[in-house]
Amino acid sequence: MFQLSINDLSQAEFLSQYWQKKPLLIKQGFRNFQDPISPDELAGLAQEECIESRIITNTNDKWKAHHGPFEEFDLLTATHSTLLVQAVDHWHPDSAQLLEPFRFIPNWRIDDLMISFSTPGGGVGPHLDQYDVFIIQGEGKRHWRVGLAEQSLEEVIPCKDLLQITAFEAVIDAVLEPGDILYIPPGCPHEGYAVENALNYSVGFRAPNQIDMLSSLSDYLIDQELGKQRYSDPAIEVPKSIGELKANEFEQIKQLLLKQIEDESSLKLWLGQFLSTAKHDMDLIAPEDAYTTDEVLGLIEEAGTVFYRIGGLRAIYQIQAENIILSINGQNYILPIDQLDDAKLLTDFPLMTSDQLKSSMESPIFIDTLTTLMNEGYWFIE
Repeated sequence: MFQLSINDLSQAEFLSQYWQKKPLLIKQGFRNFQDPISPDELAGLAQEECIESRIITNTNDKWKAHHGPFEEFDLLTATHSTLLVQAVDHWHPDSAQLLEPFRFIPNWRIDDLMISFSTPGGGVGPHLDQYDVFIIQGEGKRHWRVGLAEQSLEEVIPCKDLLQITAFEAVIDAVLEPGDILYIPPGCPHEGYAVENALNYSVGFRAPNQIDMLSSLSDYLIDQELGKQRYSDPAIEVPKSIGELKANEFEQIKQLLLKQIEDESSLKLWLGQFLSTAKHDMDLIAPEDAYTTDEVLGLIEEAGTVFYRIGGLRAIYQIQAENIILSINGQNYILPIDQLDDAKLLTDFPLMTSDQLKSSMESPIFIDTLTTLMNEGYWFIE
């Protein structure tokens, strides 16, 4: 539906010259752009309890942040206001298609699609993000300023739940029109204000930090009852000072921790769960009557059957010596190594056809897995 053009750059050239290096204004990245959602539809999502939304107002330089769900939209005034809705790709299939042109970045790095609607003068102020983002201009126009990361900037908090920065020097200063795209690397200051009523689409990327990963790994080890090896010192000697933690003791403790992290089997299983777990709720609708494996085989045998993947689903795989770890929405599934093509169908594409799955009909493990995935509501047929 959406064809991405990155100025005159190939995807490989963009990655080598700009990705996590410097911002880029992409003029008409989507030619003849048509918004996949209307402001009224976006407001409808902001009324839902399970969908994260905010309204930011900046009247007379006084900033306020309000959290949804919203029963009414009197806060969304004629000027200086912005409605933001997170993870719209989980709930709006047409909008989810906007992620597909950016999947030359690995699946596990893509986070979600945030959509905002701003009235003239509306925005969230100058700020930094610690992740990569592509910002697509929809209807209307928005004035953007973007700077390089190598600047000394102070943080300011104009109101609760809103973090901004002091003034910065811009290397991009432009008014974006429908179909224009901004690429902003982590740590680059930026600010955008609507010139007229405007829709913007932000494709964000995951960048987990060490705290996130170590905390999650610790939870996984507890859940799996792993990591129970204790410190021991059978060769201990009488110390000269009982208050000293010796270098060799420090090294032994470090090695005890590293031993668990270097257990590739458990580390890969944890990582699959961690990276495939959705940050936000998804629009999961399990079938009223659970599919059986025979019914799934029948669907594959039927010519023209299309299996659709729900929006926002995180699906990745890891190749091991003898099998494949398929990780979907925080759950691991083990497939035989010869099912690599099927793993790619499940992770690389938003849909798959019965013709593509014909060769998998003789694999009970894959058919069982697909049946489970359909009964969870991750794949569906229309």
